[in-house]
Amino acid sequence: MSQLMAFVIVIGILFIGDVVATRTKAWVPSMFICASLFLLGYWTFFPTDIVEVAGIPSSVATLLMYLLITNMGTLLSLRELKQQWKTVVIALSGILGIIVILFTVGVLLFDFQTMVVAIPPLVGGVVSALLMSDAAAEAGLVSLSVFAIVIYVMQGFAGYPLTSFVLKKEGKKLLQQVRKGELKIKDSVEETAATTEEVELKLFKWLPEKYNTDFFKFFRLGIVAFFAYLVSTVLTPVVSISPFVLCLLFGVIATSFGFLEKQSLQKANGFGFAIMALMLFIFDGLKQATPSMMLEIIYPLIATIVIGVIGMYIFSMIVGKILKVSKEMAFAVSLTALYGFPADYIITNEVIKSLTDDEEERNILTSHMLPPMLVGGFITVTIVSVILAGLFVQFL
Repeated sequence: MSQLMAFVIVIGILFIGDVVATRTKAWVPSMFICASLFLLGYWTFFPTDIVEVAGIPSSVATLLMYLLITNMGTLLSLRELKQQWKTVVIALSGILGIIVILFTVGVLLFDFQTMVVAIPPLVGGVVSALLMSDAAAEAGLVSLSVFAIVIYVMQGFAGYPLTSFVLKKEGKKLLQQVRKGELKIKDSVEETAATTEEVELKLFKWLPEKYNTDFFKFFRLGIVAFFAYLVSTVLTPVVSISPFVLCLLFGVIATSFGFLEKQSLQKANGFGFAIMALMLFIFDGLKQATPSMMLEIIYPLIATIVIGVIGMYIFSMIVGKILKVSKEMAFAVSLTALYGFPADYIITNEVIKSLTDDEEERNILTSHMLPPMLVGGFITVTIVSVILAGLFVQFL
C-alpha cells in the first residue's frame, strides 16, 4: 500500500467519524465510529502498519503529544487549577469504585489474577497496559498478557458513547439555566479574558508582532515541553512523575507568566494536524485486537468493563453529591479513565458544538465542562493508572 493511499484511507475514516458525530449531534461520538472502522479495517484488508505507512510513526505521535498537552495547559490558569480540587477527588473516587467492585464482585466471577491484570489498564493508558502485559507474560500468564492489551484497546467503546450521553445532559441543563437568566456568564471567563490581555506574551512586549511567527510559537511550545521532560527525568530517581503531567502544569505556568499565549498551537496553525496524528496513533493500537483474541477473552472483557463502570458510577455519584457536583459531570470526569487525552477534549468539544451555535453560550459550556474533563483525564490515565500498575505487578 502506498503512503498516499494509506493516508487517504485513515483520514477518510476520521472524516466519517466527524460526519456521523455532526449528523447525530454527538449522540454517536466520532471516536466510537473511528475506532469501529479501524477495528473492521484491521480485521479485513488494513496492513498492521497502515498508520506508520501514512506518515505517522510513534515518534511523531509522541512529539505531538508533548506539544498538545503543553498547549492544553494554555487553556487553564493557576487559579482554575486550584479550583479543580473537586475534580481530583471525584476522579479518584471513580477509580476507587472500579477497584472495590472488581475486587469484590469481579473476583466472584473470575479469578483474582484476572482482576489484578484488568484494573490498571481499565483506569489508564498504554503505559499501564504494557506494564501489566509484560508482568503477566513473565509470570507465564499468556492469555492475561493479551487481556491487558485488549482491555486497554476496547475500553473506549464503552467510554466514548457514555461520556457523550452524560455531557449532553449536563450541557442541556446549563443551557436552560443560561436562557432563563439563572446562570450568568461566569466571572472567571470575563476575568480570564481580561487577565489574558494583560498577561499574554508580556515577556515579549519588546518583540514586534511581525516576528511572532508560527515557528516562534512552535519554538516556545517546544522549550516548555522540553523543560517538562527534563524535570521529569531529573526527578525520576526520587519520584516518578510523568513528563506529560508536567507539560500540562508548565503550560499553565508559562501562560500565566506571559511566555506562551493561550491556544498557542491553534495560533501556529498546527492544532488540527496534531490532533489528527494523535488520534491515528491511538487507533493504531487496535491492530492488537485480532478476531481470535477477542473471541477468547470476550466474556471477561465485557463483564470487567461493565462491572467496573457500574462501580465508577456509584462512587463518583456519591462523592459528587457530597461535593455538590452534578451526577452527570461527576460521572463524565470519572469516565475519562477509560480513554484520557485527547478523547476527553474531542468529545467535550463535539458535545458543546452540538448543543448551541451561539458563541457566548459555547464559551460558558466550555468553561464549565472542559477544565474538569482535562484535569480528570490526566489524574486517572496519566498519574494514578501508572502508580496502580507499579503496585499491582507485585501480585502476579
